[in-house]
Amino acid sequence: MLHLFLGKEPWFRAKRFGYGAGLPFKWQGWVTLAVYLLAMVGLGLFADGNGAMPTIVTVGLMLTTTAIFLVIVRNHTEGGWKWRGDFGA
Repeated sequence: MLHLFLGKEPWFRAKRFGYGAGLPFKWQGWVTLAVYLLAMVGLGLFADGNGAMPTIVTVGLMLTTTAIFLVIVRNHTEGGWKWRGDFGA
């Protein structure tokens, strides 16, 4: 099952205009997006200025999680990330 996540096939559509990725079109993309969103919500809920997880640690974990998510999405976007659109025509 792990080979389904380690391949290079695209999971996200390229944006029609602009830079980056669009919505997922394969189940692996939806799972990746769901795990990222759950991680962000979970980290946000456990962030407490006086609790076990200080705010600076939470922000650091959120930035790290976002960076990992962006690398995964970039590597699995159909056609890669590049500027798209014909705005002059």
